[in-house]
This record gives sequence, C-alpha cells and structure tokens, in this order.
Amino acid sequence: MYAIERHQKIGEEIGAQGRVTVTELSERFGVTPETVRRDLDLLEQQGVLQRVHGGAVAGSKISLAESTVAVRSDKARDSKLLIARAALGMIGESFRGSILIDAGTTTAALAQLLADWSPVGGVSDGHPLTIITNSVPIAALLHLNPAIELHLLGGSVRGITSAAVGASTIEQLDRLRPDIAFIGTNGVSAGFGLSTPEEREAAVKAAMIRRSRRSVVLADSSKLDEEALYRFAELRDLDTLVSDVDPAGTLSAALDAEGVEVIVP
Repeated sequence: MYAIERHQKIGEEIGAQGRVTVTELSERFGVTPETVRRDLDLLEQQGVLQRVHGGAVAGSKISLAESTVAVRSDKARDSKLLIARAALGMIGESFRGSILIDAGTTTAALAQLLADWSPVGGVSDGHPLTIITNSVPIAALLHLNPAIELHLLGGSVRGITSAAVGASTIEQLDRLRPDIAFIGTNGVSAGFGLSTPEEREAAVKAAMIRRSRRSVVLADSSKLDEEALYRFAELRDLDTLVSDVDPAGTLSAALDAEGVEVIVP
C-alpha cells in the first residue's frame, strides 16, 4: 500500500471512530510503529487529526475545541432529550427543594422540560421550585413559569456559551447550598475526571459541585472517554452520571470504584 493510500485510510478511520492508536494502525497496515507515527505527524500538519499519547484523535476533539451553543444544540438532540427526561425524573412533581442548572445544551434540554413543570396540587400551594442558573438562555426558558422561583447568577457572560463566569459568579455560588446541581461537561474520563475547554467555566463548574448537596452530570455518549484542557472535578466528586449509553471499559470500572450512580434512560 502506498503512503497516500494509507493516509486516506487513516483519515477515514479517525473520521468514523474519532481516534486511532499507533499499535492498531501498525498491525492493520503491516508497517512499523515509526512509519505510523510519521504518517500521523504529517496528517496533524494537514489539520486532519491531533496527536495524543499512543495515537491520535480527530481535530475536533482537541482539548481546546469549543463550539457555540447554537451549533451544539443541533447535535445529538434526541440523546439530550432522553437524558433530560431522566434528569427530570429525579425531581418529580412533589420536589420541594432547590436545584442549580449549569450552562450547556444538555442542561438546556432539561430546562425546556422544566419550563412546563408544575408541582402536585398546583402553583397555589405556595411551594415554588427554586432554580438557580448561570445561563442566560436557560433563564429565558424558565422565567415565565409561575411555579418556578428563578435566580440568575451574575458575572461576565461568555458569548460562545452564554454562561456567567468569573469571581463574582463564584462568590455568589459560595453563599448557596442547593439540593441538586445539574452540571454539563465536555469530557468524562477515568483518568482525568470531568473537564471543559475554558478555565473560567471550569472554576464555576467546580464551585457548583463543591456547594451542592448532590451533583449530577448530564453527558451524552460523545462526552464519554473524552478530555478537555481544564479538569473541574474528579469522578469521586460526582454523585450521579446521566447518559444515553452505558459507560464501558475503564470508565465504567472507575465510576463503579468511586461509587458513582449511573442512570441510562
């Protein structure tokens, strides 16, 4: 096989699987690991992939990759809705506490369901659901529901995620003790924990988990076994993971070892 054919096959593989390893490619193509590494170096220069330890990942999976809320809202829409419904089941119609909702598209799917939420007995029973969020779009979804007492955290709003971040946001969180926090993430891995590409958002997410009585991460399958630049929590800091698929391999074992409840609709 010529090098150009091998490069095309590697590109197709990483496009389909999202990652490749030097060992697998060496065995598949019958070439030395050194040859594969040279192939990956060249493809990285062309922007096809990103080199990582032992292989490569798709260029879109690099640790700083981040897309807008509008773009991410259209991805895995059905999976996010399944996750949101499972998360809503943790609240129920008789819940009488406070919840914290992080910025993100999966958490926004939960907020869409909560926009129509009403307690058992109706709004007139005098027990609205208290919701705190740092997301401008999520606040917009919830503010018209009379059954919800909404608190929007202030701070510097990032345009790409519409999330309030910064020292003032964290100071507000440090004065709170919500019953449940629903957190979004860009990556969940056995070795690195929970991560996101932006430092200020990582700090806010860490504060949310630190201050909440119960922390629940909502993550579709594309986030499992992925790592972004900034870790905001270890798996041991997490109470529950809600996903559309069962985690596998080392991630499954790590979650089980840390006693993390896994909910799959």
